[in-house]
Amino acid sequence: MPEDTAATLRGSILGLVLHDICEEIRLDPLLEILGARRVEPRLKHATPEHVRFEKTPAIEQLDPVVLSSGESLALQVKYYDYGVISVSLELGFEATWDGLVELATRWVPSPELERQAQQIVRARMERIAPALVRPYKEWLVEDYYIFQLTGVPGEPCGADLLAQHAPEIAEILLGEPCPVARSQTDEVFHSSLSYYPNDLVVVGWNAALVYDSPAAAQTTVQILEYANSQLLEFRHYDELLTRELALVYASLKRRPEFLARWRMRGAASRLNSVTVEVTELVERADTAIKFVSDMFSARLYRGLEGGSTGVQEPGE
Repeated sequence: MPEDTAATLRGSILGLVLHDICEEIRLDPLLEILGARRVEPRLKHATPEHVRFEKTPAIEQLDPVVLSSGESLALQVKYYDYGVISVSLELGFEATWDGLVELATRWVPSPELERQAQQIVRARMERIAPALVRPYKEWLVEDYYIFQLTGVPGEPCGADLLAQHAPEIAEILLGEPCPVARSQTDEVFHSSLSYYPNDLVVVGWNAALVYDSPAAAQTTVQILEYANSQLLEFRHYDELLTRELALVYASLKRRPEFLARWRMRGAASRLNSVTVEVTELVERADTAIKFVSDMFSARLYRGLEGGSTGVQEPGE
């Protein structure tokens, strides 16, 4: 029996805009500046028990943001100790599949959300300046969008939802208003993951779809956000290494060989220093998060990292 494509879906769209703003955020001074002890419900360290951070990020709940469209978005700011601030903007929806595809075309990506997030970060930075170590003049930014489905008519299992709506899911993840090529639809199947029969995670480069209960989806959202914060850090060091290498090559070309070795010591020292920092970053990424008795979360995280991290599996 064909499914009613006009049936109403319920859920929310989560826009994550992450900014690499400094070398380090000292979380203890940050919590004091933002008054965590006086306003405990508004600012807290929070993470599901089976996802553990070496240094848990600080979370700040702020007043909702209203877009030019009149839509009101719940606002949360998360502070990671390695210098990343993540702004989370969430919009609840009730829509058909076609309506959700239309929403996705406005959100993937959303320049207005990115502008709002940048204004929020600049405003917070003025207040938390004493907790920032070596702020950057220019920021790297990473945006990611998560479509959470918490209510689907008929409550289909994850496999059925994917089989029936892979074309729409592909359009949603790509932010495309019309059908995409078969290869893109096939990619949706390859990037999907389920644990229970009635859940589903489909991960794309710019967006993901999470079909689960609101409580169960929190861990998945947290892992997606954390993986994007790590990507931002690696982008920072990739650009830094690229600049240092370019300086080294330029110096070799314009200097006589007998002077190059003597004058290249400074450049080589800087390059070696950056390499050490990258090595330390990889080691921190290997140990910064672990999963306890949660194979699904570990598999999702490994998939996002391309199997390159040393994240601890349950029981390790």
